[in-house]
Amino acid sequence: MADHVGWQVELAVMPGALEAFRELTAEMVAATRGEPNVMIYERFVSADGSAIHVHERYTDSAAAVAHLRTFGRVFGRRFATLVDRTRFIVYGAPTAELREILDGFGATYFLHFGGFFR
Repeated sequence: MADHVGWQVELAVMPGALEAFRELTAEMVAATRGEPNVMIYERFVSADGSAIHVHERYTDSAAAVAHLRTFGRVFGRRFATLVDRTRFIVYGAPTAELREILDGFGATYFLHFGGFFR
């Protein structure tokens, strides 16, 4: 568990962009499904469609770095036209390489404090 890293991201959907973001999300989910070492990759939408919560978890920082590089190259520009990141919370102890990427998103970091997962 010490190597696992994940995040919770809050996104504000641009006015009128929910359906386009839904389509983009379907593409991102399909692409990510084939990536090794992705443990959780989920999206949740508010009742009014104005906000999205992203929940992702990776087996280690290397898997997260690989995902983020692909994301940026393939989806980053379109993503940025549809939503604004309002909060980016990272769980775990990312490597310096991953932290450098996440710092660009304005991430806040939380280290594991106790508990378990199955």
